[in-house]
Amino acid sequence: MRVVVVGCGYVGLALASQLADSGHRVTGVRRSAAGLTAIEAVDETVDAVRADVTDADSLGRLPDADAVVFAASSGGGGAAAARAVYVTGLGNVVDEYRSRGSSPDRIVYASSTGVYGDHDGGWVDENTPIEPTTEKTQVLAEAERVAREQSADAGIDGTVVRFAGLYGPNRYRLRRYLDGPVTPGYLNMVHRVDAAGVIRHLLEADAAHGGVVVAADDEPVDKHAFADWLADACGVERPAKQSVAERIATGDLSSAAKRRVRGSKRCSNARLRGLGYEFVHPTFRSGYRDAVRAFRAERA
Repeated sequence: MRVVVVGCGYVGLALASQLADSGHRVTGVRRSAAGLTAIEAVDETVDAVRADVTDADSLGRLPDADAVVFAASSGGGGAAAARAVYVTGLGNVVDEYRSRGSSPDRIVYASSTGVYGDHDGGWVDENTPIEPTTEKTQVLAEAERVAREQSADAGIDGTVVRFAGLYGPNRYRLRRYLDGPVTPGYLNMVHRVDAAGVIRHLLEADAAHGGVVVAADDEPVDKHAFADWLADACGVERPAKQSVAERIATGDLSSAAKRRVRGSKRCSNARLRGLGYEFVHPTFRSGYRDAVRAFRAERA
């Protein structure tokens, strides 16, 4: 299979490695020289192409493909930057392949479970209506429509994967929970290796065409319980806890951050499990093992 990974960054690099190991022909796409270097370090068989999704003219450098994965990042910018990448940029990629004689069979778009908004700790799945509450998640929801509807108009199946909170090497964020204070609510997570694994599985199993898949591990966990588990595992004092009202009363949160603090939901991965995906890290307990081991080694 020929796969082009547009936005071959945190998850994309892991995906490129997994696909190359499985014998697929992979091209990673980044917009910076440093990004190209990172792609080239993955595997000697992975090609690196420099292009910017916000520059439609540069996308002519993308090779033909059987599948395209859109995992680009807006680089932590605001809503305008997010729209330029996720909505306009994704549309540019679709239009580029529409203009060719040979278009990919499918596009997989990496979205976020943030589009669900707050469900007061209740369960959500692929059939739950989305209710994005921040400018960023509203942009992500619009990009989902591009992935499914604009792709369909171009004769390409569009699959949306809604990822829970990504963690893994360089993104364990231990100090956030060890130092506290920690507010209540549920954490929905997926390790980097499984985030990449989910996309690889959907491509190789030829599954979920034109649909939505929630990518979260088996155990949504209360933040207080997670912080206490992490502190115990690391051998440090459990962090202080803080109510949502107390956190908001500090006055240092933006309106978007306030909505995130108030929000809580539990993401079901039943559909993903039904599609046959087997997690490397089914819960945070195995996913954080390396981070805990490294933390304890530093303190020894």
